[in-house]
Order: sequence, then C-alpha cells, then structure tokens
Amino acid sequence: MSSGGANSSNGSPRLAGPTTTRRRVADMMDAERSSNFSDVSDEEDNSNGNNGDHHHHYHHPVIRYWLLRSRMFFFALETWLLKIGDTYSWFVTAVQSMRSGRHMGRRIFGGLLLLVFSSVFVKFSLMSGHVDLNGRREHGLFIVQTIKEDWAFAQKIVSEREASDAVKPLPVLEKFPIPEIWMKPNCDNYQKCISRPRNRIRTGTKTNGYLLVHANGGLNQMRTGICDMVAVAKIMNATLVLPSLDHESFWTDPSDFKDIFDWKHFIEVLNDDIEIVTSLPPQYAAIKPLHKAPVSWSKASYYRGEMIPLLKRHKVIKFTHTDSRLANNGLASSIQRLRCRANYEALRYTKEIEELGKILLNRLKKNNERYIALHLRYEKDMLAFTGCSHNLTAEEAEELRIMRYSVKHWKEKEIDSKEKRLQGGCPMSPREAALFLKAMGYPSTTTIYIVAGEIYGRNSMAAFRSEFPNVFTHTTLATEEELEPFKQYQNRLAALDYILALESDVFVYTYDGNMAKAVQGHRRFEGFRKTINPDRQNFVKLIDLLDEGAIPWEMFSEEVKNLHANRVGAPYLRQSGESPRLEENFFANPFPGCVCNLSQERTSSLKSYQMSRRRVVLSR
Repeated sequence: MSSGGANSSNGSPRLAGPTTTRRRVADMMDAERSSNFSDVSDEEDNSNGNNGDHHHHYHHPVIRYWLLRSRMFFFALETWLLKIGDTYSWFVTAVQSMRSGRHMGRRIFGGLLLLVFSSVFVKFSLMSGHVDLNGRREHGLFIVQTIKEDWAFAQKIVSEREASDAVKPLPVLEKFPIPEIWMKPNCDNYQKCISRPRNRIRTGTKTNGYLLVHANGGLNQMRTGICDMVAVAKIMNATLVLPSLDHESFWTDPSDFKDIFDWKHFIEVLNDDIEIVTSLPPQYAAIKPLHKAPVSWSKASYYRGEMIPLLKRHKVIKFTHTDSRLANNGLASSIQRLRCRANYEALRYTKEIEELGKILLNRLKKNNERYIALHLRYEKDMLAFTGCSHNLTAEEAEELRIMRYSVKHWKEKEIDSKEKRLQGGCPMSPREAALFLKAMGYPSTTTIYIVAGEIYGRNSMAAFRSEFPNVFTHTTLATEEELEPFKQYQNRLAALDYILALESDVFVYTYDGNMAKAVQGHRRFEGFRKTINPDRQNFVKLIDLLDEGAIPWEMFSEEVKNLHANRVGAPYLRQSGESPRLEENFFANPFPGCVCNLSQERTSSLKSYQMSRRRVVLSR
C-alpha cells in the first residue's frame, strides 16, 4: 500500500474478534464512494487540501472504514433533525388550526398518537446502542454496531485484503543487464541429447558374466572411470557389480561407493541399460575372479574381441583400473550417450552430501550475489608431481622433491621448475591467480570459493587475499558441526567442492586435472555455463613482463582479456589428436556425443528429406 501523507498507515494492524460477514474491500468502498456521502467526502478533501500539504491521503482499509462510519453517523443525525423540524412545523400548523375550532378533537387525538409513535421509535432506534470502550459502557446516538463488531468487521477486511495480496503474482523486478564478466557464452542452438534409443533398451538376454571393477585415483578420476565401466558392461553384455573405490591413493579415504553416491538411484536410472547388483550371487562368490587391467583408451572392438571370450570362460572378471580405459572418440552414439547418462543422471551424491552442498551454496549466493569457483590446484601432491616450486621457499621445494622420489609410480623425477612453468606445465600460484582475475575485470569485492584441498606454502594465500579478501573454502563456509561427519573423508569433501564448482556463476581452473575436466564437461552439458580456461603459457610471459616493469598494468590487463576472449566455455566440437593421450577428454567436452547442435540437426534432417524425395522421384 502506498503512503502519500502524514496520516497514512504503514502496516496492517492485527485485530482480534470473530467475523461472520464476507465482504470485498473494493466492493464496499466503491459502493460507499458512489452513495450520498460524496458531498461529505468532498468537503473533507477540500478541508484537508487547505492545510498546505497539497497531496492526497491514501488510508489503510481500517482507517477508511472508520471515516465512512463517522460520515454515516453525522448524515443520519442531520436527516433526523430535519424530520424533527418538519414534525415541529406540522405541530405548529396543527395548533394554529385548532384555534379555528374546526375538527379540534380529531387533531388533538392525532397529535397525541404521533407523540406516542415518535417516543417508541426514538426509544428503540436512537437509544438502543452501547459502546464498549476500555471496559466502560456509555449510551450514544445511532450506533448501528458495537465497537467489538466494527473491529471484527475491520479485521475481516484486513484479512481478506492480505489474503488477496498473497495470491497476487509478485511484481516483476526490473532486469538489469548482466555485466560481461558474468555472462555465459551464447549457446542458443545447443541442447542435451542423451535419450536412450528404443532398440538399445535392455532385454532379458542372459548375461555373459559378472564384472567387478576397482575404481582408482581421486574422486573425479573414479567418477569418470565408473561411467566408462558402465559403457563397457553394456558392450560386453555383463552384469556390473557396484564398483569398489580406491582406499590407497594419496588421500587414503576409506569411503565406499554407498558412502559417496546414492547407489539405489544409480541402479534405478541405469536399469534399462545394464544389470547392476550390489554383490556377486552366492554361486559365484566363491569363484576367484580373473584380474585384468584393460588397455587405456580402448575401443569397443577390444572389449568385444578380447574381453568377452574371457568373461564367458571365467564368469567373473575384475578390472583393477578404470581410469581412461575407453576411447574418447570412435564409439557408437548410443555408447557415448550412455556414458553421459551414467555421469550426469545416475551418479548422484548421497542425501547428506547433497543437502550440505545446498546449504553452502545458499550461503555463497546470499542476497543473490554471484561467485567464482576457483580450482586452485596449488596442493602438495600436484606440485610434487609436476615439479613446480615457483613462489615457494627452498625448504618447501626440497620437501616436494623428496615426496616426488618417494612415489614409485610417478615416472618423471628430475624436473626443471622454471622451464616447466614457462611451458605452461605448472598450476598457477595463488598470486598469479589473483592477478589473472583482477586483469579479467573482477572487482576486489568478488566472492571467491576455493575448490581445492589445503593450499601448499606458508604464505601462499597472503598475496591472493590482499587482492580478493572475500575468500571461502568448505572449511570456512560450513560450521564445525556440519563438517564433523566429513572431516576424515577427503572424497566426501571433494564431492562438496564438486557441487559448488558446478553451480558457480563462473568456474576458473588453473590446471588441467581430473576435477577440472569433470566439472567443465558437466558445465558444458548443463548449458555451457561460463568456464574460464587460462592460457598458462602465454599468461606467465605477460606476468613476468609486468613484474619486470616492461609493461604497465593497463596494457597487461588488456592483453589478458584479449588472450582469453575465446576461452570462456563456448560450444566447440571436441578436438581429436594424433593419439588418445593428446586429444581432448570426452568428459571434459561431451560435444559431440551428448550435446546436439539444433541448427545442424535441422539442416541434416532437411538434407535427408530432400534425398529421400529425390529417390522417390527417380524411382518413378
């Protein structure tokens, strides 16, 4: 309700009392406004207009109701005074006529009769009302309803008005243009396409055997590996046993599949694709499975030609590795779509993880604020693996070298840190990441969520916080009580980070790790949400020039923006390479395979139609 004067009401009073009459405020006010009280309203408006304010009064419904009631009272009083005056005039005329002596008896009798009826009417009409004010009873003139009844009726008006307002649609807020730094790339002609072909729905065909899989690596490496094993089970016509997870990786997380993923949902979503069981049937539980490590980036022909015969012979096979065991390209479209159904629909985190993820997301987006999820892979294991020690002390660099030599399966041991950085092979340091975001145009007030474990180095984050103080992690965003069930389980904490990275307004990754691949691919699948992939090789050259004083900040910022104008997650076809190891990962960019270009599909459909019509014409 708008307020235009000093007497306007600012809120709706809460009044008590029963209500028995249903009336609409608008109907009541319109009817009374069009009645004979208009002259009173005009007089009051004119009187109010002379006080120098020169503005209209828009009263609360309760106030307007009482104003109208007061007007009714004074109008009725005026009407009765006029009637009493007419009666008095008639009485004077009658007395004068009695002096003439004609029909004196009849006139006296008529006058007395009139007085009797008047007395009775006044008794019951003008003197019957009572007012209950603060516990006192007073007699008054022309009280149509008691105060309690009037307040009850006023409450009824307010209640109906509030109920009416409650069902009205909320006003459409004015849409302000989204700043360019938050805008996602244009993807109007693209959409998800992972529907299951009718001829690929699982039938009652007898299984060739049971497939046990051990997912290796961190959470996101295991996640994509599990999706590949779902596709492999389809290719081999095998029954998949719920995968076991890696407990011996760097994080040594003891969590099992059921601790991280909603296993019932997983089985249900994929029920028409493959058979999934929680454990081996009793008749096969005692069989020692055949252990195999599938060849990396294999095509369907490998599993059909080499693995199916082994499965039929041994009935139970255990794949000891799942990472990158299926080719990125060259697979049937039904298999590619199955990989995406497994990843983006079937693999859902447990209820506890999902609910805490939503709580943290709401805190980041408080007051509809936007935030950046920064995958700052400046962690001890990654730095030791890559041999990168830029911005670290000599003692910290030596600690990383010792760790690298202690891990046997890391092949590369002697690494030139400076050369590796200039080649773009190192994760961005926190200082480099802060300067990158600043150069891209993000203000210092931007909310940043760090998607990573513990950042390595004693003072590594100081330079970042000096540029962007609003920095959060799952540790600082959640309460101790909320994090207690997750503290000892790094993969569950990684699942929280995954949720917040997926739902962020902008995702920036500073190194091409497994999480960066998984999240950017999921964001492409969900509508090409803005994802910035820094050109590390060229960026470090620019930042070195800035540090040397060779270029000013303005030129540095302009060059960084120009360098990344086409690296914000826009649609493009997945790039193939000379070898599977060098080509773009399927889960980093599921287009083509799980995302379709509508304009190309329309063109293809039109060409197919034209070709079919041409064949019909030629056949005639």
